[in-house]
Amino acid sequence: MFLAGDIGGTKTQLGIFSVEKGFRRPLAEAEYPSCRYPDLESIVREFLGQTNISVPRACFSVAGPVVDGRARITNLPWIIDERHLCQELSLLKVRLLNDIEAIAYALPFLEPEDLHVLNKGRSSRGGNMAVIAPGTGLGEAFLIWDGLRYRVHASEGGHADFAPSNPLEGELLHYLQESFGHVSYERVCSGIGIPNIYRFLRDRGYADEPPWLSEQLSRANEPTRVIVNAALDHMNRCDLCVKSIELFASILGAEAGNMFLKVLAAKGIYLGGGIPRRILPFLESGGFMESFRSKGRMTDLVAQAPVFVILHPKVALLGVACYCLSTIEIMENKF
Repeated sequence: MFLAGDIGGTKTQLGIFSVEKGFRRPLAEAEYPSCRYPDLESIVREFLGQTNISVPRACFSVAGPVVDGRARITNLPWIIDERHLCQELSLLKVRLLNDIEAIAYALPFLEPEDLHVLNKGRSSRGGNMAVIAPGTGLGEAFLIWDGLRYRVHASEGGHADFAPSNPLEGELLHYLQESFGHVSYERVCSGIGIPNIYRFLRDRGYADEPPWLSEQLSRANEPTRVIVNAALDHMNRCDLCVKSIELFASILGAEAGNMFLKVLAAKGIYLGGGIPRRILPFLESGGFMESFRSKGRMTDLVAQAPVFVILHPKVALLGVACYCLSTIEIMENKF
């Protein structure tokens, strides 16, 4: 048995898995609000105390880069270290994975019901795959077929320079440069990016901010949730929020197309994170795929790419379990 966890800026998901039951049937699982705990060890102790199950090893996906077994969570004041966790939790082995890297490990094992097709395209057998995941931040990773199996590679491409593709996005870039200096794709294409887009459109007068929405945002701990809900509310339509999500979807499409070109993801581009699942109507309306395909001389090539939205709500946790089980299988085959 092993403990698997997905550590995000908003929530932490934990599960205990066994080789016999596989990665889709955890023996126990629970979810915790990350910001209410001082560190990961506190959450794990509480979870193991509630389950009363002893595990010898653990693997966690974390929202941030992992270097030498150590990670600083991007949107939390936590530092997570494999050796420290082993000592504090009395475990034999702990492994850290980047959270999007964990999602990537799950891609070859996803079922049709786990996916929503945005563009059927033409899937290439043994082709590369890529995942781009706007959640609290923006994560990216890719998989390369080595002739026997897919090998996963983490990336911090979400922090690359935001490249406007039209005059409106150019204005957005200049607006954000005044506040942040360097503007990455994460600044506009994530949970922290949507409020930036919203403020830009409001301050530049592209649409009026309704008083009721201004009041909600002033009290909200998660302004992105308020903006998305208002954009999806057909009974109380907010043009400013609709425009914000339309612009977000267009920028996401452009960066997903960039990701396809960078790794030639002929097996597919997969959209992870909680936001794509929530805004499916906007991704299907045309702006996302139009930006995705708009690549000049490469337009025809990009148009052939399969594009999916991952619907599985715990895909990173699933990916950690897939990684652990595949590692165990490899070790068993060696001896």
